[in-house]
Amino acid sequence: MDSNKQLQEASLIGRFLSMEALLMLMGVASLLYGIFNGALLNIFWGLIIIPGVLLLVKVRRDRKRKRTNH
Repeated sequence: MDSNKQLQEASLIGRFLSMEALLMLMGVASLLYGIFNGALLNIFWGLIIIPGVLLLVKVRRDRKRKRTNH
C-alpha cells in the first residue's frame, strides 16, 4: 500500500510540474509571437503569464516546505 501511495504522489507531482511547464511555455510563446508580429495583446498576456507562473511555483514550494517542517 505504501508504494502505491508514493506512486500516486509522484504522478500528481509530475502532472503539476508539467502543467507549470506548459503554462510557462504558453507565456513565452505568446510573448515572442507578440514581439515578432507587433501584437500588443499577446505581449501583454505573455508579460502577465510568465510572472504568474513564477509566483505560483514560489507559493507552492513555500507551502510544501511549511507542510513538511511541521
